[in-house]
Amino acid sequence: MDLPLSPPVQPMLAKSADAVPPQPAGDDPVWSYEPKWDGFRALVFRDRDEVVLSSRSGKDLARYFPEMVDAIRGELPDRCVLDGELVVPREVDGRTRLDWEALSERIHPAASRVALLAEQTPAQLIGFDLLALGDTDLTGRPFEDRRAALLDVIGGGPSCHVTRATTDPTVATEWFHTFEGAGLDGVIAKRLSGAYVPNKREMVKVKHARTADVVVIGYRPHKSQPGIGSMLLGLYDGDDLRFIGGASAFTAARRVELQEILDPLRLGDDVVHDGETSRWAAGKDRQWVPIRPELVVEVAYDQLEGDRLRHVARFLRWRPDREPRSCTYEQLDVPVRYDLADVLAGGK
Repeated sequence: MDLPLSPPVQPMLAKSADAVPPQPAGDDPVWSYEPKWDGFRALVFRDRDEVVLSSRSGKDLARYFPEMVDAIRGELPDRCVLDGELVVPREVDGRTRLDWEALSERIHPAASRVALLAEQTPAQLIGFDLLALGDTDLTGRPFEDRRAALLDVIGGGPSCHVTRATTDPTVATEWFHTFEGAGLDGVIAKRLSGAYVPNKREMVKVKHARTADVVVIGYRPHKSQPGIGSMLLGLYDGDDLRFIGGASAFTAARRVELQEILDPLRLGDDVVHDGETSRWAAGKDRQWVPIRPELVVEVAYDQLEGDRLRHVARFLRWRPDREPRSCTYEQLDVPVRYDLADVLAGGK
């Protein structure tokens, strides 16, 4: 590819916040707000007929979305690099919303299955940043300029779109509540003057609940029924994969299904007896089965305490688009650690 930026390029990231950041009083706006799309992040590289759909981990997703390769050739400039989200929409009760399950099914090893799904559940591309156009690298320019250029080059096609944006925090807050019904999961805030900085958390994300993408490191067998009782979860801290807690409350059928998925990844036939591993069952000798850290899941959680989850997490979905080593503590919404005296009446 003969482009100012060559794949792979790591996307710019976001850090969590509890609310939409306000604009400064009496000054020009600082923030641009846009809906947070719930799909597969993809950096699109097009050099005429050559197209790469680079995932966050650097894998080329083009083989899984052949219809998007054709759409990009027909709807985007001949030579460009843009940041966006691959999504699969579907109609529910007369309204169109995002379908995560249909999107996840697109990551399939069989070419025949991919071709069938490309016809049955075609994807769309939602663009939200333009990194290069022709021979020009735009990453050092303000986001305000990059977005204006993006609007100039995308539009009118059936498969490639540009996300909405506003500088009004009241509108962004309204979006946070109303767009959830369309399958979106929050709001992203970007500095209008900001450059595009790969792999840096320069954006702000406000989500409807605390969630994290975590690595499955093992499971506990159910005490009295077939299948697993809980799934053990970990996050990377540098090169170390640390246990952070577990996810449970599965149906009987789901427990058996999960064991069938996890058993091929077992690290030998050993079962570990460890009362310290489980914070919610400290002091008890409970068995758990370690597995190879190859699978990533998204879980919902309520609070982090130290470097572990305070309560059991809730399994949301598999994340086949995420690499285990990309699952780090940086993504967590970490509460400020106060001294107890500061929290009591009369504290600072």
